[in-house]
Amino acid sequence: MRPRFHPRLINGPFEDPGLYVPFLFENRAILFDAGDIYSLSHKDILKISHVFITHTHMDHFIGFDRLLRFFLGREKQLYLYGPEGFLKNAEGKLAGYAWNLVNNFNYKLCLYLTEVYPDYVISRAYTCQNKFLPTQKTVKGPFNGVLYEEPAFHVSAVMLDHSIPCLGLALKEQFHINIKKDGLENLGLEPGPWLNEFKQALYDQKDVGSEFEVKFGRDRLKKQRFVLGELAKQIALITPGQKIAYIADVVSNTSNEEKIISLAKDADHLFIEAAFLDKDRKIATQKYHLTARQAGDLAARAGAKQFSIFHFSPRYLGQESLLYQEASEAYKS
Repeated sequence: MRPRFHPRLINGPFEDPGLYVPFLFENRAILFDAGDIYSLSHKDILKISHVFITHTHMDHFIGFDRLLRFFLGREKQLYLYGPEGFLKNAEGKLAGYAWNLVNNFNYKLCLYLTEVYPDYVISRAYTCQNKFLPTQKTVKGPFNGVLYEEPAFHVSAVMLDHSIPCLGLALKEQFHINIKKDGLENLGLEPGPWLNEFKQALYDQKDVGSEFEVKFGRDRLKKQRFVLGELAKQIALITPGQKIAYIADVVSNTSNEEKIISLAKDADHLFIEAAFLDKDRKIATQKYHLTARQAGDLAARAGAKQFSIFHFSPRYLGQESLLYQEASEAYKS
């Protein structure tokens, strides 16, 4: 069974944070944090549709400029989310460039920015043709923990303390659909784009008694019609959805720990910062970061099936094995 999400940290543990999450068999990805993203290929970047910024410290946000550079002149809609102050900081970046020639572009880049507060969000839209000035009034809406939602998955967030507001993030698949190869063979069907359409019909909770047409083969000229529910019984295995959690730059305190454990509960993979060794816990607290021991302990208390630590302090260059060991021991204890 192949998972839908294939998350990977963009950089090494001593470099800028960022988690790239491509979708299996889809020309699409989402991004958690945008520090230095030069390791992402042109192809990888163009797949990104949604970007979730934990906070706008430089090492988490400088990649915004590179995203903008790649998407400029393309027909693209890019959605970005961040905590209090995000709109002002993003608008400051946009205002730092001259846009006098953008009307020469044939394709329109649209940015949709959302700023997150504990119980509400505010959003604004910006277009290339309008020189990235807001094109609509600020829209205010409620925030109940879910930042973005589609029938197949949602992204949730909690507000954490890094001396400034910092978002903790989790990506949760509604359920996972595995396609049975023997089921396809028994029906004489071939894999193809229709499988994504089939999965989307299930995620959309379409009537199981409705008709579903399969188009496959060269130029999709072969056609067969099925009852959606009957086809699902023969070719699909439904399993619990995948969950990915991401925690970067937080201090260890009771409030943060409770929120992190709740957000990351039963995650298939938790990515969590571990800036310091526990012997330097006092420094970690002063700098509003976690130690490796605290990270491993939180992963265990959340019931994460797997976890990865990152965002190490440069003081441990050449000693990263100590951070991994400390986190692993805390997770297992």
